[in-house]
Amino acid sequence: MFIAALGALLFLLPFIGIALRLPWMRLSEIFGDPETRAALWLSIRSSAMAAALSCFFGAPLAYVLARRAFPGRSVIRALMTLAMVLPPVVGGVALLFTFGRNGFVGARLDEWLGIRLPYSSAGVVLAQTFVAMPFVVVAVESALVRQDTRMEEAARTLGASPLTVLRRITIPTIRPALLAGAALAWARALGEFGATITFAGSFPGRTQTLPLLVYSTLDTDPGAALALSFVLLAVAVVVLGLLRDFWFAGMSDRGKG
Repeated sequence: MFIAALGALLFLLPFIGIALRLPWMRLSEIFGDPETRAALWLSIRSSAMAAALSCFFGAPLAYVLARRAFPGRSVIRALMTLAMVLPPVVGGVALLFTFGRNGFVGARLDEWLGIRLPYSSAGVVLAQTFVAMPFVVVAVESALVRQDTRMEEAARTLGASPLTVLRRITIPTIRPALLAGAALAWARALGEFGATITFAGSFPGRTQTLPLLVYSTLDTDPGAALALSFVLLAVAVVVLGLLRDFWFAGMSDRGKG
């Protein structure tokens, strides 16, 4: 019990430290600042887009990884896992040398379509999607691997098309995992720092998200940095708290079944 208490304190004390030093009387001033509101709005918009893209590309990838055997599947799985633990700044460097103006993809995008992703709002979304999508892939693939496929096989035997089976049976069954993966991807994208600042920079009103603003104001206005950090912490606590209740409720329902 004593060791468990110490472990809990390890996580609680930093949050308590922020709350104790938070400039409560300045909150309206801090969040009324145009630069803060621009960073907050950009963070909300870009993280929502990153979560949507993570689901759009990640869910089909998870389905293929779980249900299809093909050369290189284990490599893709390993890369998905690696992307979850990779230092974000390394991911940003990889994106820069791939999608930058001199990258093997970025050079062609610039030459053929006039698209330049680095140091743009689109670059922020790309960086956030890169670090967030593995959470969707892992969550959905795990659900598909555990899923009982007898209902799908029965539906096919009765003449249902693959699209009907996917729409009427597979997706409803894995919906909890998909929602959980999307929420985790959104929370991860909202707090992304390293890949974003490396690939997209920190330009106010264009690529400066809330975590980047926290970093830039830490030396000049520690109170504002604390307030912004508190917002990010509050969002993370709410999302993870809802997910925890959701997961436990799901496990309870499966246990009753």
